[in-house]
Amino acid sequence: MIALLAGVTVVVNAIAAGMATGPVGGLAAGGLGAAFAMWAYAMAVRATERRHVMELLPGREEAASTLWRWTLAGLALFTVTIGVIAVFGGYRIAGWGSIEGAVTVFGTMCAVAVVEELLFRGVLFRIVEEMAGTWGALLVSGVLFGALHLVNPGATGWGALAIAIEAGLMLGAAYAATRNLWVPIGLHLGWNAAEAGIFGVTVSGSGADSHGLLEAAMSGPAALTGGAFGPEASVVAILVCSVPTVLFLRMAHRRGHLHRRPRPSVEHEAV
Repeated sequence: MIALLAGVTVVVNAIAAGMATGPVGGLAAGGLGAAFAMWAYAMAVRATERRHVMELLPGREEAASTLWRWTLAGLALFTVTIGVIAVFGGYRIAGWGSIEGAVTVFGTMCAVAVVEELLFRGVLFRIVEEMAGTWGALLVSGVLFGALHLVNPGATGWGALAIAIEAGLMLGAAYAATRNLWVPIGLHLGWNAAEAGIFGVTVSGSGADSHGLLEAAMSGPAALTGGAFGPEASVVAILVCSVPTVLFLRMAHRRGHLHRRPRPSVEHEAV
């Protein structure tokens, strides 16, 4: 399944590179990439696990409602983060970008959010949880999610660690609490779309110029602004995202979704 989803990532990147030349191309690339990734994931689950993909919900209306609610939540979460950075002088609006740029970013981020969440929460988290329990799954998926961003041009070790803590843990906790992949997908999409598509700042050290709704100017210590990696490497982002992480973990505990590491069978112990 991991190999299949890795192949999906390559396909999505190819679609985005070939089509994301404007708002229509960006939306088309994002929609096609996300749809193909979900289809591939569903086929892989049915083939290997012989079950329906309940973590993506069978009802379209319920899935759409969940996605949009949590996309707005992700947008709000980043707005609070950049707002705090601005209060301390680390962010200011330098001018206006374009609506077309914001739409293009949103389309691209649709594919990014879906593919990454299917890989890290839909596949990796569930596989590790079966072997090491929920806490092990949170740790492994979070660390590897942070490590993924080391390939970006402006990546730093601290930036990858920050991503692991603020995003890897939060998104893993969101899935653990709800067992619904649309929740972390929405949070991921809303955060990234707000970051680059609205506030015009660098996403995870990607090194790409943001052409969103606003043109941004950031200045100040890296602990506040995140430096070249972007706001996700700031202490502010870690502190802000720790709040929903704790809330999700409390919800998971109340719902009985924090699973322990499976114990060896009696036969295995006897051996």
